[in-house]
Amino acid sequence: MTTELGRRLAARRAAAGMSRDELGGRCGADAHYIASLEDGVALPTVGVLVRIADALGTTVDALAGTRTARDPVRPARPPHTDAQPVVLDEEECRRLLGVRGIGRIALFTVDGPAVHPVNYLMAGGEIVFRTGADTLLARAASTEAAFEVERIDEVAARGWSVLAVGVLEAVSQSDALERLAEAAHATPWAGGDRTHWMKLAPQRLTGRRVEFRP
Repeated sequence: MTTELGRRLAARRAAAGMSRDELGGRCGADAHYIASLEDGVALPTVGVLVRIADALGTTVDALAGTRTARDPVRPARPPHTDAQPVVLDEEECRRLLGVRGIGRIALFTVDGPAVHPVNYLMAGGEIVFRTGADTLLARAASTEAAFEVERIDEVAARGWSVLAVGVLEAVSQSDALERLAEAAHATPWAGGDRTHWMKLAPQRLTGRRVEFRP
């Protein structure tokens, strides 16, 4: 039975003028896997869902059906556009992670995919952020999650993105908590009592920079 995610994926792919082979090639899958997603036979991992959304010029929220009416829909660029993608090495990915203070955590819940913006910092090669002790993010400890940070200039048609995939863990050591409290340079925008620190040690770290030329 086709799922809502499968229907949105198929519609977005058709609107972008891509075949299943083309979409699979852009996100590291094959046509049979894309077909299984569209037919509701398979459920993508967080990392695959992020790559599919990126390849289609949309967001995970839009594919998952959580985009609001105010959110813009970015038109997917036609396959023939002269793009100049550059795969980033791990050193460059880590450097870019260190220059941004806001990213997105993507994870699966019982209600489906969920994406949460967070203020973050890098500490000892790990991505760390604060949340509430009883939030969805805190309850996701010991589960796989993806973290993405990006900078997009739609006017100049260029940008970069870095994706880290790993296991979310709570920070519990008192000395580590003290160091993080001292290193924190921003108050979480969400407000409230957000003193519960979480960390994600990247097990897979990928990134790319793209410039489009007319």
